[in-house]
Amino acid sequence: MKKYIYYIATLLILTIAGCKKDFGTLNDNPNSLSTPTPAFLFSKSQLSAMSNSYYLTAVLNLGGFIQHYATYKEVSGVGDKYFANDFYQAPYFTDGYPVAVNEIEEVIRAVKANPADVNKLNIARIWRVYIYHRITDLYGDVPYSEAGKGLTDLNFNPKYDTQESIYKDLLKELDESAKGLDAAKPSYGGNDFIYNGDVLKWKKFAYSMMLRLGLRVSKKDAALSEIWVKKAISGGVILNKEDNATMKYTDGPQDLNRNPVARESRSRDFSPNSFGKNNIEGGKLSATFINYLKSNNDPRLSVYAGVWVGTAQDLNPAIQKGFPNGVGVAPSANELGTYSEPNQSTVFRLDAPLMVLGNAETNLYLAEAALRGWNTLGTAAEFYEKGVNGSFDQASIYGSNYSIAADKKNQYWLTHSYQTGGAFEKQLEQINTQIWVALYLDEYEVFANWRRTGYPVLVPVNYPGNVTAGTIPRRLIYPNAEGASNTKNVQEAIARQGANTLTTRVWWDK
Repeated sequence: MKKYIYYIATLLILTIAGCKKDFGTLNDNPNSLSTPTPAFLFSKSQLSAMSNSYYLTAVLNLGGFIQHYATYKEVSGVGDKYFANDFYQAPYFTDGYPVAVNEIEEVIRAVKANPADVNKLNIARIWRVYIYHRITDLYGDVPYSEAGKGLTDLNFNPKYDTQESIYKDLLKELDESAKGLDAAKPSYGGNDFIYNGDVLKWKKFAYSMMLRLGLRVSKKDAALSEIWVKKAISGGVILNKEDNATMKYTDGPQDLNRNPVARESRSRDFSPNSFGKNNIEGGKLSATFINYLKSNNDPRLSVYAGVWVGTAQDLNPAIQKGFPNGVGVAPSANELGTYSEPNQSTVFRLDAPLMVLGNAETNLYLAEAALRGWNTLGTAAEFYEKGVNGSFDQASIYGSNYSIAADKKNQYWLTHSYQTGGAFEKQLEQINTQIWVALYLDEYEVFANWRRTGYPVLVPVNYPGNVTAGTIPRRLIYPNAEGASNTKNVQEAIARQGANTLTTRVWWDK
């Protein structure tokens, strides 16, 4: 594992082909390869997708929108206070296309012609869906059918596809690639940092993504949603922790090896050297999030949060305290140090595994599917309990010291069983509020699911100068650089989708 990640940056350099037109071998670099190495490029695409501008996008923007995080500062409070700022809201787009998108597109081009590489091709197609669905969920209409073709077609100004067409193609890609996997043939082996080349687990990942995307369109097109949710369930999704998609990291020797959630967040704001008193961007966990966990005696609180006491974090639930959203007054250093931050022994540990997609999420979505009558494999209550217990069990990925004990789980369930007597919306609220808790760190999915369902019910802020009239944003804005260099296609997307503002809703959110 260390060896593959450590050398990945060097090996990538070797994938760049020289321009040979009219120069024969004169332009060939004798120290490089003229064709990409798919296995190593696939490794890099996994690393790139998971580390794409995590802090700026997931913490400062999305984490503020859905009230996992808060800050007293204005400039970095784009998500906390609903400001538009290209510096903070463009990077997921501007960094994603040149790196993760181009890498996975190049992998697909390199393996698609060889029948022996059928698993490499289909796993790459599945991972491609993961990369693109994040981008379109954040921005709406984006380059898709013409993206990643600068090298092959010299197309540096790709058109923007409608999100509807993107989603329908992503679902088709998952369907075809899952069916195309062949457990009798090789795949990426150790170059796959998530499943170590396990084809059967990738198949479950594909159907789990289908479940996620199928439910995503439930507000816009319930009939289409039902078709794909049922297809995903029939195909077989992740149900047990043994099949969870988990990205593995080590603490060095390069940043590329380290968990990007921890690395970026600690270096940009939550520095362990400040002991909570002088955070660079003033970030803390939100009072909304902490108060919910405390009031429900949720055993995940100690897994997620800690308060700095001296030079160490105290995980005692009783002293956890969240910072209110939408506050612009700086507290004293001593007061700031009394607020909860992410636990640097677990979720913000540099070598911590990172959950990509797991059974907590899938079981909770299966609970919703059962509530809607689309899942006949069990009741909503049964899958709800499996989902929450799956979230409890995920604490063990940080080590046995952080596993949630059976007695704490039992105590939780004494007062938090699924309430089947409520109306549809009340049951939907129970399920999707748990998504908000269970998927902490995956702010992309939490923000998307909140937009789809409206749960949990969050009280927006109305900070002076905000650009949303005091409503929680629904998307990120297109980068200024795109408006300048790909003007025609951006303008067409805006005319079709709506103004390039934080409040314009994407296709599946309308």
